[in-house]
Amino acid sequence: MPTPQPTLTARGLLLDMDGTLVDSDAVVERVWSDWASSKGVNPAEVLKIAHGRQGHLTMADVFPDRPMEVNHEENRALLARETRELEGIVPVGGAAGFMAAVEHVPHALVTSADTGLATARMRAAGVRMPDICITAESVSASKPDPEGFLKGAAELGLAPDECLAFEDSGAGIAAARAAGMRVVGVGDRAAAYGPSAHVSDLTRLSVERLADGGIRIHFSDGEG
Repeated sequence: MPTPQPTLTARGLLLDMDGTLVDSDAVVERVWSDWASSKGVNPAEVLKIAHGRQGHLTMADVFPDRPMEVNHEENRALLARETRELEGIVPVGGAAGFMAAVEHVPHALVTSADTGLATARMRAAGVRMPDICITAESVSASKPDPEGFLKGAAELGLAPDECLAFEDSGAGIAAARAAGMRVVGVGDRAAAYGPSAHVSDLTRLSVERLADGGIRIHFSDGEG
């Protein structure tokens, strides 16, 4: 039987969007597969590195000798398409209930998406948008750089080690760890990166409010 996971306590939460609150895989795979095919690149190889990052960084990994201004220009076109194409955008299991449970707990969105894309996807999935959002426009360096998570903690008025991050991707988990945070991995991708705890989706945990204003996260049996 899987080893039961310990409870985790925190004073604030920093929440990734894609793959954590919103299942956007259908759109991400469609858009990036088209981009890869147009460049003569294997889409499966691109999709291994595309999740949880700003698109120009993925392009730079695929074409390391290409000028970054070309990557930024092509990424703007991809972002515009992703913002328009909302078919297949659905909430991650349990996302609506989880966001209701943490409504009065300090929390922020920390996403590699820009504000337009984040707003469109959260709305399409029917998931409440947090009041505090750290988006692509908020940072000078994308995940796996810790800047976004550190800014999120600062916006909440908390130290990094008082925060618990929720992430689905390798880049996101690395960013949260570099910021000095524990990480709850959400979804199949996250399991490979050794998060502090892992759930298949957000139905597999519950939130307990503590008297001191913090929270305790409980994990359902059966998730290892």
